[in-house]
Amino acid sequence: VELTQLIAAQERAVGESTRRAVTLQSEVDALEKDASTRDGRVGAVRAGSQRLETEVGLRPLRGGGLTVELDDAPRRPDGSLPPNARPDDVIVHQQDVQSVVNALWAGGADGLAVMGQRLITTGAVRCVGNTLLLYGRTYSPPFRVTAVGDPTRLRASLSTEPGVRLYRQAVDYFGLGYEVKDEREVTLPGYDGPVRLG
Repeated sequence: VELTQLIAAQERAVGESTRRAVTLQSEVDALEKDASTRDGRVGAVRAGSQRLETEVGLRPLRGGGLTVELDDAPRRPDGSLPPNARPDDVIVHQQDVQSVVNALWAGGADGLAVMGQRLITTGAVRCVGNTLLLYGRTYSPPFRVTAVGDPTRLRASLSTEPGVRLYRQAVDYFGLGYEVKDEREVTLPGYDGPVRLG
């Protein structure tokens, strides 16, 4: 219970800080926009940076692709585990989600969203037990990763990624959930949180 309370408190604190950072970023954007109308150099730099915003994930991205869903194994009616399974065997772990993310990037994804949030280079997928932490928010399974890119290449990359192959063995042995669905057209939101340079 203490861990749950600690996570909830941290989530609230991160949410408040994120809202403040987004407000400040909006103010900076407004000042830059105003300055760009008065100074051609500022306008040129701003135009160049706007082109890069799509590439780094700050603007929405639309196109075909696929969605991968990972889920914990369902419990039996009596609450018991499958034969020879330990509790850790029947839940989705951080490395499982990360393996899917890695495979999709390797398969040429133009952009990714995890649980509807755009994933950018400063983002990290973390788990505590079977709870996913992303940008200060917590999520419970099933976990969804959506990619914009060539579905054939993305599927091929998923099929060869070692971590995904290991997870799929657990799907067969322990009943974990794994579904890959093509998306004819999907829109990934632009990342709207604070951008930190490491």
